Amino acid sequence: MELRVLRYFLMIVQEKTISKASARLHVSQPTVSRQLKELEEELGTTLFTRGNRTIQLTPDGEYFANQARQILSLTDKTLTNIHQETDISGAIYVGSAEARSVLTVAQAIGHLNQQHPHVQIHLVSTDASDIHSQLTSGVFDFGVVMDPTDKSDYDFLRLPGESRWGLLVQNSSPLAQQAAVSLDDVAQTRLILPQQGGSARIHAVFGLTQEDLNVAATYNLLYNASLLVSAGVGNALGLDGIVNTNQSDLTFVPLAPRTSSGSSLVWLKGQHLSAAAQALLTQVRAELTPTEN
Repeated sequence: MELRVLRYFLMIVQEKTISKASARLHVSQPTVSRQLKELEEELGTTLFTRGNRTIQLTPDGEYFANQARQILSLTDKTLTNIHQETDISGAIYVGSAEARSVLTVAQAIGHLNQQHPHVQIHLVSTDASDIHSQLTSGVFDFGVVMDPTDKSDYDFLRLPGESRWGLLVQNSSPLAQQAAVSLDDVAQTRLILPQQGGSARIHAVFGLTQEDLNVAATYNLLYNASLLVSAGVGNALGLDGIVNTNQSDLTFVPLAPRTSSGSSLVWLKGQHLSAAAQALLTQVRAELTPTEN
């Protein structure tokens, strides 16, 4: 299996027709078709179903496409980091939860860029499960995860600051007029929960189980959840300061009793960091060290 064939395959996935894919690749259509057939024979499965106008991925094709993207991403990152100049250069991938404490990492990135302008940072918003998977596979160099998270596989730095949990509600909701939301409020509202840890958070604060909750939807990014709230789907459990509610139709109402979460920058134990990644880690540590007057 060659990387070139993986790129052919992903171009077909993107364009949905072999003819368009071959045109984008500047490769003849018979060549692309033959490579696809040989790939399917090598894998022993069918990756596409052919329709009248477009082709669709089979379940095996969906899985293989995801793996191929990770393989090529890791390959491109590796080549970028190997072909360095005297100045530190290369690509760094950081998977990150949505939290205000990411500001510390952002400041470190800004200072690193001033010192080493050839370093490229790729910040990917995602959740703890995906961060663990991508760190393990070598795609991500670092992750920013919300606490509590099992960090037994990680080395980590705790980031300063905490974010308070609450409900994002429409301004027209009676909850928007309250100073905080209570047990009864949570039990009676239609909830939009984070895909990871939403139910656990409610259980930890209020003792409510999944059966006690009226869950309308789940989300991965709070901005998307805010659109669901605006559309009247429900009220979203999330962290303060992620969505700017100024001059919007939404209000953030904190949970009572108060509950907050900190975050940590994590990387795999025993991982050999590239020069660029090591430089970012050094800069984050510098941000966390108080300067002396």
